[in-house]
Amino acid sequence: MVTGSEIGHLALWDLKERKLLSQVRFVHRGLVAGLECLPGEPLMITSSPDNSLKMWIFDLPDGGARLLKLVEGHSAPPLCARFYGSTKVLGDNVITAGEDSSVMCFSTVADINKNFGFASYNRKSFKRLNDKTQIMPAITRFAFETTKERIWDGAAAIHYGHSLVTTWSFYSQTMGEHKLQHERFKEETYRHCVATCLDLTACGNFVIIGYDSGHIDKYNMQSGQHRGSFGNPVAHVGGVQDLAADGINMFVVSGGQEGDLKWWRMRDSSCIKTLSLDESISKMFLHRDSGLLGVALEDWSIQVVDVDTKCVVRKLYGHHNQLTDIAFSPDSKWLISSSMDKTIRTWDIPSGACVDCFAVPIPCTSIAVSPSGDFLATVHTDQLGVYLWSNKALFHHLSLRPLTSDHQAATVCLPSAGAAEFQVAEAEETVEDTKDEDEEYISPQQISEELITLAMLPTSRWLNLLSLDVIRKRNKPIEPPKVPKSAPFFIPTVPGLEFKFAPTETEKSATNSKVKPVKSFEVLTDFGKKLKAGEYESALKMLMDQGPSGVEVEIRGLDPDVGGSEEVMIQFLEMVRWALTMQCNFEAVQGYLGLFLKLHANYIMDNSAVSEKCEELYAVQGKAWHKIRDSMDQTLSLVSYFKNAALISY
Repeated sequence: MVTGSEIGHLALWDLKERKLLSQVRFVHRGLVAGLECLPGEPLMITSSPDNSLKMWIFDLPDGGARLLKLVEGHSAPPLCARFYGSTKVLGDNVITAGEDSSVMCFSTVADINKNFGFASYNRKSFKRLNDKTQIMPAITRFAFETTKERIWDGAAAIHYGHSLVTTWSFYSQTMGEHKLQHERFKEETYRHCVATCLDLTACGNFVIIGYDSGHIDKYNMQSGQHRGSFGNPVAHVGGVQDLAADGINMFVVSGGQEGDLKWWRMRDSSCIKTLSLDESISKMFLHRDSGLLGVALEDWSIQVVDVDTKCVVRKLYGHHNQLTDIAFSPDSKWLISSSMDKTIRTWDIPSGACVDCFAVPIPCTSIAVSPSGDFLATVHTDQLGVYLWSNKALFHHLSLRPLTSDHQAATVCLPSAGAAEFQVAEAEETVEDTKDEDEEYISPQQISEELITLAMLPTSRWLNLLSLDVIRKRNKPIEPPKVPKSAPFFIPTVPGLEFKFAPTETEKSATNSKVKPVKSFEVLTDFGKKLKAGEYESALKMLMDQGPSGVEVEIRGLDPDVGGSEEVMIQFLEMVRWALTMQCNFEAVQGYLGLFLKLHANYIMDNSAVSEKCEELYAVQGKAWHKIRDSMDQTLSLVSYFKNAALISY
């Protein structure tokens, strides 16, 4: 018999001898809530409120159990989540830290999680004696850099209500050796000061720490020694709310409670520039590749600052409560923000508009975007899990339109691996309701009668029609074509422009009359017959489906000397006039008209009826061409002006 205690111990009893055989101490960090021995196997599974599930195997000499497998998460709600690394290979892992003072790593592609341990004042005492008094307060924020992670600690974390900062090694998956704290915070004046923010430089050599006293200190990650301070005596009067280091170790940007953004030079710790914002700063996030800094203010707005030009480039409004976190997409095109109003918004940086917004049942406290942009990780108030959201833009095309100011966000259930039936049904209803909104817009063939529509054919199908003679001469083979060897069997075909099989004997017998109708002596192709019947739309479509050589043969066949007629030539000009009047397939019709005039120029000059029809067509064609030419000239002028003129924006 196996029993579990409230302090996390397991006891194995011999029922026959009525005595204790062995004991496993500190199986869980809390009480043992459940025990289950697998029938026919020396295996046992235990569970606990510490959010862990462990499998034990009884194979020790004394009959005791040892740990075989472990699946665990945070025993208290996580407070911060970040994707590890800046590449797709490393970016498959989510690093989290929270109220249980532990740092954990979760994989997004496999069911693998790792626990880096607990932050403790004395690691040896905590490990040996399991002294819970050695556990440090909750981790509120952390930062990491992968550049020097194999050489020394590559991460640092700040703790709730402490000025002490701990270092971590994600490569070794353990807590580091250094605890960073300036001597001034041991004095009575600054004894109650708290570390509020931190960031690691891109080289991985230094960590920059900000405090609510207004101080900003720089420490070396390898030695843990203090290497300087920013500001004299303090960097900000009202405390440092957040800070960020650029990607080339040139400067550090800090935000103060008084609403000032300050640029500090890394080399000599001097202040470069101060930018005053409208309200106090609450959060900051720097996208190092683009140099865009997202700043969340206390008035629930977001301002995007270019750290190179040191000016505000975008102002975003829409949240109705305090912002909890912000993050950029990998290409810096989108900015994603979360707020205590239970909404998560996606902002389009180029347009400065909100293009997506959804509400969650529980407020989100931290968000992170994967390096490849395929996942969004969120953590929520009083929730032990880390929730992953997929980017729909990776699966199909999205037409994102700016949302109105009074847009009501739909509430979406949090992702779950074992969702209840009502959650699945609710999700299906939500998908059906938004299906019409997400459908791709299909443009009509002719948007408006006032607009000129192009055929969108390849240029080789209409642009080179006047140069077919030159192309044939250039592509003429050096040697004459060789006659292929006769094949044993070929399905007979009918000679002509269209590929058709020859009729069978049964089909021939149905029309085996020696009396031929008059129409059977016509040599017009299907294109010519459609022209003669006045079916302009189908005739033009048939012409557009053919290649350059086929188009030339069709237009050349309109000449009365090769089987055409004056009526068919006039009908061709009427088809061109109809297309120009309808303002459709503009470039294709221009190419066909140019080839027609080139091939039949002599006949047009000698025939008065065809010549008069060409004069009428000239007025229609000129009107259509002048309209599109004026629009193109105006557009080119504006583009040239905006490109070359020296514009000053205020």
